Amino acid sequence: MTTVFPELLYFLIMLGGFVLLAAVRVPISVSLMLAAIAGFIFAGEFWPLRHLIEGSFVFLDAMLVIATAMIFMESIKESGFLTYLANTIYNKFKNYRLMLLVLMGFFIMFAGMITGSSTAAVLTTGAIAYPVLRKIGLDKTRAGAIIAMSGIFGMLAPPINLPVMIIGQGVDMPYIGFYKPLSLVSFPLATITVLLLGRGTKPNVSIKDDANAMINNRKALQLCLPVLLLLFLMILDNFISLGLPLIFLISSVLAALLSGKSFLSISKKALGESLGILSILVGVGMFLQAMTFNGVRGFIVNSLSSLPSSLRLLGVAVGVPLFGAVSSFGSASVLGIPFFLTFLGRNDIVVASAISLLAGLGDMVPPTALAGIFAAHVVEEKNYFRIWLASLPSFFITMIVGAVVILHAKTVGKFVDSQWFYPCFLCGYALFFLILFVLDKRAAERGF
Repeated sequence: MTTVFPELLYFLIMLGGFVLLAAVRVPISVSLMLAAIAGFIFAGEFWPLRHLIEGSFVFLDAMLVIATAMIFMESIKESGFLTYLANTIYNKFKNYRLMLLVLMGFFIMFAGMITGSSTAAVLTTGAIAYPVLRKIGLDKTRAGAIIAMSGIFGMLAPPINLPVMIIGQGVDMPYIGFYKPLSLVSFPLATITVLLLGRGTKPNVSIKDDANAMINNRKALQLCLPVLLLLFLMILDNFISLGLPLIFLISSVLAALLSGKSFLSISKKALGESLGILSILVGVGMFLQAMTFNGVRGFIVNSLSSLPSSLRLLGVAVGVPLFGAVSSFGSASVLGIPFFLTFLGRNDIVVASAISLLAGLGDMVPPTALAGIFAAHVVEEKNYFRIWLASLPSFFITMIVGAVVILHAKTVGKFVDSQWFYPCFLCGYALFFLILFVLDKRAAERGF
């Protein structure tokens, strides 16, 4: 009893202090830092400066990726590429409502995939997609729910998934081999979400198309060049190690040059917008350092390991999203890492991917619900709880999928590690879009 009590006490102090500070609107990053300091002090370390500095650099690699990715997103946003892409998708598929819904969901995901942030996706691609969703016939509530949930799935999709990076950093697991399982758990769920929320709508003919939306082919190619360069460098990175930060910077410089905007001013604005995310990662690193120092991490792992398998599965499915109400990144570190260690031996990469899926849901859990609140701001909905309620079916489906993937991680792992994954995944989506095309054609014939 005496060997367990101190660690339990430290955990309750750190967790209680963190939740209390966050509840009174202290910034998440500051709450994490102060909770970490309390964890050090109560464990007998009254001058933890060295540990705080060391903890603040735990996620340096991820922070460099986020900062440069935000610069790239701001560059292509300023160049007009995102607006051009949204208008092109709409003009090409406006007569195919179901296909357009799915493609707009993927478009919203794009910013989250690049930056690893659901809020970045909501405020950039989500804001640009909103007029298109209104033309499709969605009201504010359902459009906001699609924007919020698509932003979350974008945050979880490859190439950048911060919750997985946090879990991997905590257990010394490199961010390698995650693209397949992350694609498997994010894109199908995003597809289900937009079709579920977009069902039964009719095009809003009162909203006129923008006559100036189309641009000439030369300008279009110029807008696309930075993204094409990004894709090329990512492929090249498999043969010549460049690193994602350098890849994003090179692509950002090209986007700034082609748009005629100052790269320095774009970078300054992007870094200013990313400070919130970067500061949270600094705070998470300090919190983890304190948990390691005072033995709380080991205590949590041992406590969870002693639970029956069914209770562990229920705990990860419910506890990780709920704790994400304070911070999805904090949930990935405080609960995600211990739960990951209790499920060792199934398929580590698949399990970490599924836990990240559950942690990402925290961005839709009140009272913080960052993705929901920002989506409400984008669609000008005063009560974000309406968006939260509309997203609940997708939320619970995602929880169930995350738990099932963990339970059958070995089977899922065999599939994603096989040579048939990409052919099956891509052919499955090709067949799916063919079915949507047929359904849209039939709907058009009926005058829908």
